[in-house]
Amino acid sequence: MSSATGVDVGTIRFYERAGLLPAPARQANGYRAYGQSHLEGLSFVRHCRALDIPLSDIKRLLDFTTANEQDCADINQLVDEQIERVRARLKSLKALEKQLTGLRGRCSQPHAAKECGILSELVSAAHGEGCICHSQART
Repeated sequence: MSSATGVDVGTIRFYERAGLLPAPARQANGYRAYGQSHLEGLSFVRHCRALDIPLSDIKRLLDFTTANEQDCADINQLVDEQIERVRARLKSLKALEKQLTGLRGRCSQPHAAKECGILSELVSAAHGEGCICHSQART
């Protein structure tokens, strides 16, 4: 299945142990015998992981795939929670960008490392002193 999907064998085994994929049947020689349902399940998990959905939520979503008559409000809530996590990360990444931009502004011309404003700021921060990148993040 690894060669058919491009997913590392270790990852497939991990998904099996986590209960995201059913254990495959074994052939007489002991090799795993994956079927179409395994490929579809792995594709489902990969798609969810591409959306950065946590494994525990993927398990819940997989449970819904066999509960056809169950109300989908929980699915909506799960996706809403993922949207909020993404928004929080975006906010964090924007703050990080602002910090790095401030740090980058400390050295605009190439010169000796001992005169580099970026390096100076990083060394100051390592010594517990204030730094331009974190003072901007608080404002």
